[in-house]
Amino acid sequence: MAAYEATGGANPDWLNKGDNAWQMTSATLVGLQSVPGLVILYGSIVKKKWAVNSAFMALYAFAAVLICWVTWAYKMSFGEKLLPFWGKAGPALGQKFLLKQAAIPASTHYHANGDLETAMATPWYPMASMVYFHCMFAAITPILLAGSVLGRMNFKAWMMFVPLWLTFSYTVGAFSMWGGGFLFHWGVMDYAGGYVIHLSSGTAGFITAYWVR
Repeated sequence: MAAYEATGGANPDWLNKGDNAWQMTSATLVGLQSVPGLVILYGSIVKKKWAVNSAFMALYAFAAVLICWVTWAYKMSFGEKLLPFWGKAGPALGQKFLLKQAAIPASTHYHANGDLETAMATPWYPMASMVYFHCMFAAITPILLAGSVLGRMNFKAWMMFVPLWLTFSYTVGAFSMWGGGFLFHWGVMDYAGGYVIHLSSGTAGFITAYWVR
């Protein structure tokens, strides 16, 4: 536990450099799956005439989510409750917000023996690392969805689709499952993004592929 003891100096007592470094490293590894990973994959699996369009669909989705995430979508996914499945929109850009200690909400679901399902956690890294970490997951989700419409969707339509889908679909799943929404309080667990990322992108991909023909 020596690594978690206060060291004094400019760093806050709760900050652990190892925890923070791993949080950012693991987030970056997820980001690399998108850029350049899926950008290269999508550009190489379609016909030559669609290669640039397909690659830029992935690249644009990643860039657009970065902007939308810190402008309004993060707090819709992890902020104050607005509805049982949605948080209040707001920017995640202020220094006071980003430099405070990260916090994960507690559930209100109890096991049969009376133990709380998930207690409130305060990781040893700042909110900035939390915002970045979840941004990488939010970014890769619509990129996975893009695989369903490669070579069939107009790029201008895709430019509108990504922010709208992030706002009205991804944030709902993220808040419901991870951010303190109703599924979280029912005791539903999603450790690796199987619901928030893969199920949501897969389902949306099927629906989008049906309509974009």
